[in-house]
Amino acid sequence: MSLNRQHPFWGSLSPLGGLTGASLLIMASARLSWAIVVSGCLLWVYGLSALTVISLTSFFGMKVFPKNGRKALYVCIASFWSTLYILLFWLLCPLAALEVFMLLLLVPLFFTGSNIIEHLSSMMDKYHYDNFEYLSEALVQAAVLAALTLVFSIIREPLFYCSWTLPGTYKGMITVISFKEGSFFPIEIFSASAGALILLGYIICLYQFAKSYISAHGDN
Repeated sequence: MSLNRQHPFWGSLSPLGGLTGASLLIMASARLSWAIVVSGCLLWVYGLSALTVISLTSFFGMKVFPKNGRKALYVCIASFWSTLYILLFWLLCPLAALEVFMLLLLVPLFFTGSNIIEHLSSMMDKYHYDNFEYLSEALVQAAVLAALTLVFSIIREPLFYCSWTLPGTYKGMITVISFKEGSFFPIEIFSASAGALILLGYIICLYQFAKSYISAHGDN
């Protein structure tokens, strides 16, 4: 199956199918407030970086992105938009930006390492590509990873902190829901990366089972 035909959720290059973005998912899902900020950065960086590449190639052609060093230019473009996102968020909530500073710096690298780069490169070499298709592919990939990060954090945070948080205030986050003591058993293992991997492994098992079930019944 070619890269441009990969399903954004069920495909082998999806965040759960090929574990692309799994490390960012685990780190950002410790808190719902972190997941929200990182999810916004994913959509911002993927969308605007793809739009920038499309605009430059439309005006100047493929000579703007030579084969040698092409990925380095993609990293620069994605890093610019990521830096702008960090600056804007810093002005709104400095402490919340500090909490996820390192995670936001990783987003451009995930964009550059995604399969949409290879897809664009192949289309550029053939002098044939659909701008809307490329932009939508970048946004869909970002949306899938962002949605998985949010869902995973919604499950993971109450298991340890007995709460859900949102970014904001001078403390960096707002506790919007706090479960009563005794109504929920905090499982401390899920706060660490090892515990998150166990939880992610369980979710991936369910994902693989659902994928196999749908494929088997789809063939019938």
